[in-house]
Formats: sequence, structure tokens, C-alpha cells
Amino acid sequence: MGVVLEFVEADLMTEEFLMRLDEGMLAYFRDTVSEMVARFGISPAEAVARVNERYQGADISPWPDLMCHELPEYWAYGLYYFPDGDGRLPTGDEDDDEGIDVAQLAVRPAPPADSPFWTLSD
Repeated sequence: MGVVLEFVEADLMTEEFLMRLDEGMLAYFRDTVSEMVARFGISPAEAVARVNERYQGADISPWPDLMCHELPEYWAYGLYYFPDGDGRLPTGDEDDDEGIDVAQLAVRPAPPADSPFWTLSD
């Protein structure tokens, strides 16, 4: 009998994120960062810090992790805003977001500037 070798895609540690990610999830989190930069006008450094604050130490499964059932913009809204009075956040889908006044949502504070969550500079 021959030897069967199984190759497992290695988890990566990057300079930007404080959790181990495979290539697919790294791309997913980078897409989430891009959504925050484009939608909210924040810097990539702040967007990455928000991701790190929320997910540092989280056990993220390889692509597609359970969180992938939602698009990156869904998570971007939750990282940037507090829910409205009814507990709702925009999802990035115009039909689902009808009736949510984004202008009335409170912005979550960014992580403290001296925290380890800031892995990129502005």
C-alpha cells in the first residue's frame, strides 16, 4: 500500500490581524475592512483595529467559517455601529435595510489608540 499524504492549508498569522486565519478567511476579513473604509470613511488602520478588538483570540474556522453565511458588509455594520432602538443594524441589503435610518445610529468608539488592536499605522 502507498502512503497517503494529507495537506492541510496552514493558518496564517498576519501583521494586521490578531487571529489565525486561513487564506480564505484572511480574504474575507480584508473584504470586511474594505467595506468599512468605503462605507464609513474610516482609515484601514481603524477598520483593522475594530476587527482585532472584536475577534482577537477567536477560533475562526477555515473558509468558509460559519460567519461567511453573511456578506462582509453585514459584519462591517456591526463593527462600526450600535444597533438602533429596536436592536436592528443594517445588513448592506437595501430591501432588508428599509426603515433603518443609518444617520440615527450611534457609532461605536474605536479601540483606544494605545491598545494592541492597532496593528497598522494611518
